[in-house]
Amino acid sequence: MAVEEAKQHTVLIVAGEVSGDIHGSHLVRALRELNPSLEFCGVGGDAMQAAGVNLLAHISEMAVVGITEVCSKLGTILGTYRRLKARLQSDPPALVILIDYPDFNLLLARTVHHLKIPLIYYISPQIWAWRRGRIRTIARLVTKMIVIFPFEKALYEQAGVDVTFVGHPLLDSVKSRFSRSEALSYFGLTPGKPTIALLPGSRPSEIQMNFPALLKSVPLVVQQLETVQFIVPVAPGLDIDRILALTKPYDAWVHVIKGHVHDILNISELALVASGTATMETAIIGTPMIIVYRVSPITYLLGRLLIRTKNIGMVNIMAGKTIVPELIQSQCNPDRIAEAVLQLMQDPEKRHTIKQELASLRNSLGKPGASQRAAEVIHTFLKEDRLHARV
Repeated sequence: MAVEEAKQHTVLIVAGEVSGDIHGSHLVRALRELNPSLEFCGVGGDAMQAAGVNLLAHISEMAVVGITEVCSKLGTILGTYRRLKARLQSDPPALVILIDYPDFNLLLARTVHHLKIPLIYYISPQIWAWRRGRIRTIARLVTKMIVIFPFEKALYEQAGVDVTFVGHPLLDSVKSRFSRSEALSYFGLTPGKPTIALLPGSRPSEIQMNFPALLKSVPLVVQQLETVQFIVPVAPGLDIDRILALTKPYDAWVHVIKGHVHDILNISELALVASGTATMETAIIGTPMIIVYRVSPITYLLGRLLIRTKNIGMVNIMAGKTIVPELIQSQCNPDRIAEAVLQLMQDPEKRHTIKQELASLRNSLGKPGASQRAAEVIHTFLKEDRLHARV
C-alpha cells in the first residue's frame, strides 16, 4: 500500500478526560463497523485503548480541573502537545477528531489547521457558559462540529460553523444491569433503608476538594435520619485504597463499591454529585441530586469572571432554571450539605418534582444512537473529503 493511501485510513483522535475517553471508545467502535480499514492513534484512556486506539499519551497524565490545578501537570501536558504536533507534521492523518477538553484541543487545532488536515470537533466546549469568544476560534479552525445538546446547533449556525446535532451519547451507555433487589443484595445494602449516593468526582483533584466535605456531612445527616445508608461508586482510574482510607472513619454508614455507578444511582433516593458529566448521568437515570463542587480560590475567582450563566450544573443550564440545588465553593461545606440533604430527604413531593423535571430534560436530549449517528457523519465526511482530494 502506498504511503499516501495508508494515510487515508489513519485517524488521530484526542480525549483528555474520563468522559471523553468513554465517548471516544464508542465512536471508534462505531466507525470501525462502518470502515474496518480505519486505524486510530491519539490520546485517550483505557476505554479507547480497548477499542483499538494506539495511545500516544494516557488521560491519567492529562485530566485536571482549574487554572491553578493545571500548573502541577503543565510540563506533562505540554510534552504531550509537542509529541502530537511532531506526529502531525511527520505523519499527517486523514482526519483529526477532537473530543471536548477545549484548552488543550483548541491549541492543538491551530496546528491541525496550519497543516491543512481536516478537523472534526465532537462534543463542544461549553461556549454558552463561559469564554463565548472561543466560537470565533472554532469557526476559523474546525472543519465540522458535531454537538450533543440541541441548543448548541443554533449557536454554531449563527457563527457560520458547519454543525450537526446527533443527540447525547450517554443515552446509550447510561443503564442499570441489576433489578433493585439484585442491586441491594450485590452492594450489601439494607432493603428498606433510604440510600444516598456520593459521587465526589472522577479525578484525584476532585476527590481532594469535594470528598472530605461530603463525608463530614454524613454523621450530621445520620443524626436526623438514623436509618439512612450511603454508597460511593468509585470512578474508573481512581485509587480505591485511597477512597477506602478516607471513608474508614465513616464505615458504619458508608459503603464503597468499585464502579457500578448507574446501578447505584438507580437504587438511590438522592445523589450528591460533583459538577460534570456525572450530573448528566444522574439526570438520565432520573435520580434527584444535589450538585457540589470546590476548586482552588484562585480558579474560582477567575472562573466567576468568565462564566456567563447563573448556574454551573449542566442540568440547570439546560433547564434554564435551578431544578436541583447547587452547593459551590464556600457553600460546599458539611453543614450546608447536610441541610440540603435533609430538606430533600424529608420532602418526597419535592423529590418527585425533580424527577419529573429530569424526565423532561432527558427527553430533550434526542434519541439513543448518538455515537452511531456521529460515526455516520464522520464516515460520510471522510468519503467526501477523499472524493474532493481526487478532483
